[in-house]
Amino acid sequence: MSLDLFFQHLANGISLGSLYALIAIGYTMVYGILRLINFAHGDLLMMAAYMVFYGMLIFSLPWWLSVILAVVLTAALGAGIERVAYRPLRDSPRISVLISAIGVSFFLENLGTVLFGGRAKAVYQPEWLAATHNIGGVSIMTLALVIPAVTILLLLALSYLVYRTKTGMAMRAVSRDYDTARLMGIDVDRIISFTFVTGSTLAAVGGIMWALRYPQIHPFIGVMPGLKCFIAAVFGGIGNIPGAVLGGFLLGIGEIMLVAFFPDLAGYRDAFAFVILILTLLFRPTGLLGEKIAEKV
Repeated sequence: MSLDLFFQHLANGISLGSLYALIAIGYTMVYGILRLINFAHGDLLMMAAYMVFYGMLIFSLPWWLSVILAVVLTAALGAGIERVAYRPLRDSPRISVLISAIGVSFFLENLGTVLFGGRAKAVYQPEWLAATHNIGGVSIMTLALVIPAVTILLLLALSYLVYRTKTGMAMRAVSRDYDTARLMGIDVDRIISFTFVTGSTLAAVGGIMWALRYPQIHPFIGVMPGLKCFIAAVFGGIGNIPGAVLGGFLLGIGEIMLVAFFPDLAGYRDAFAFVILILTLLFRPTGLLGEKIAEKV
């Protein structure tokens, strides 16, 4: 393999990995607060992509305005899901909440099939994002540069929110103990809703970026990215924001390099992620940067 080809694959891996990282942050945020895997996270990704598509098709909105509305509406949808499907089960056994999360995921997928149809639809790509640049013999789309930049900016904003604001302090307190947080005057329900809004916003941005990178959408578009980003979060350390980013980047680069060095295994690139999950759970259950936290009772 030539050096130029290696850097080409590396650039593609960084772009994919940053996309995984962006979506994985939403998973890890919700888990960090609730100790709940929000399996509907990938389906919020799908809903955001469709909102952009129909915002332009039906309402003739500019692409950028459709994106903004899709992010806002997806955040509102995430808050609604938390209010209807998770909050009533706050004091129920964890298996009940898990079943509810899986049920919400199935509901959104089938709702998408009914509302949008099962056939894949082509996604509009702005010309400036589809433009290609040659850098040192490596061909890179503008989108491949935008995705890591957006991921890093959102990571910095999220880190500031969590570690430098009163709301972030409240989120960290709630993640440790609900009852103690209430005794400190924290509105636990409001903080959890805010966490879902933030996580859903990240899912929306990730879904829009995913639809731009792979410009075709269908009601099950969020299933595999959702599973892989969950794996990335576990690999990096579920509940740990930098860990989710690290896991996403490593998983994306690993996938691309697997196909590059072993083209005969291209059909097993999805299986690669699940092998990583199994090995992580066997040898380092807390992930690369995670810490062992006692379960809430």
